[in-house]
Amino acid sequence: MSSGGGGGTTVQTASTEPWEAQRGYLERGFSNASNLYSAGAPSYYSDPTVASFDPTETAAQRATIGYATGPRTAAQQAAAENALIGSLSGQTGFDPSQTADLLAGNVRTGAGTPYTAMENALSTGVIDNLTGTILPKVREAQVRYQPGGGTRTDLETNKAITNAVQAGLIKPMAEMYGSAYNQAQGMRMPAATMGIQQRQFGQSNYPSIMNAPLGMYDAMGAVGEQRRAMSQRGIDQDMARYQYESNAAQNALRNYMAMVTGDYGSTTTQTTPRPTDNTAAQLIGTLGSAAIMASGSDIHIKENIVPEGAKWKGLNVYTYNYIGDSRPRRGVMAQQVEGMYPHAVTTIDGVKHVYYGAI
Repeated sequence: MSSGGGGGTTVQTASTEPWEAQRGYLERGFSNASNLYSAGAPSYYSDPTVASFDPTETAAQRATIGYATGPRTAAQQAAAENALIGSLSGQTGFDPSQTADLLAGNVRTGAGTPYTAMENALSTGVIDNLTGTILPKVREAQVRYQPGGGTRTDLETNKAITNAVQAGLIKPMAEMYGSAYNQAQGMRMPAATMGIQQRQFGQSNYPSIMNAPLGMYDAMGAVGEQRRAMSQRGIDQDMARYQYESNAAQNALRNYMAMVTGDYGSTTTQTTPRPTDNTAAQLIGTLGSAAIMASGSDIHIKENIVPEGAKWKGLNVYTYNYIGDSRPRRGVMAQQVEGMYPHAVTTIDGVKHVYYGAI
């Protein structure tokens, strides 16, 4: 501590040192910290930090792109669109021409149709009826009534043939075709309804048809994603291990310093106004005869001690009152005086007194 006198300011410097047993550990810690700082920051993890796509994922990606842009999708889309526009092929058992006939109410006749066999059966029946029954009766009547023949016989023959054909062939066939036509007309609405239903079927199934392969590719991608996640876990563990090893020295030093930490010591400087001769005169005037005689200045017999911030002879000046006496007083503390002016302090009955005149 240093001080000056006679006005101006007083500069006080106080220094504290670490505990002696602590000093070597602190020096070692600070030295290691300096070495670590000089060595520079740890290098960054040099290996990849993000796992690449798993082969299953890339296969699923290629398959998805190939499916979306390849001929298979185009073919499936065309088939689905055919269903959307009402094609019944492959769904109802009808070929396109049959479907067209159903919608138009057409009746197919001729070779290859059921009506051909029915026509043949009717024709055979008419012929059998003519040759077996009708014409023999006509000839029998001719022999009986016109043995030599004649025009009337020919007329009767033709009439018999015509009647037989009309009754056994033309009329049944007309009824058959008429019934078929009526049935065909009755099928037009069901056929149209079936076409609408087929279109609705195509509309409802179009998304599932097109998306079915994508579901498989999604499943493949999910497997690949799980594998990649496992690879990423391995990378993360490697990075964590690398970070641990890279920071091991710093962490060890940090833990070391935490264990030896404490009051490292410090230096404080305080500048305060130095009391002038006027202050000293005021103090002595306040003390009166006590400035010459020994005055009880022991800190232990005082209370409400407040430093004024002024100094006298390098000593702090305080306001206070004695314990049991509320009157305010000014003065110094015997304990501080004893450190600077030991000849000015005496002890009476265990209480330190100060001879102000000896300071």
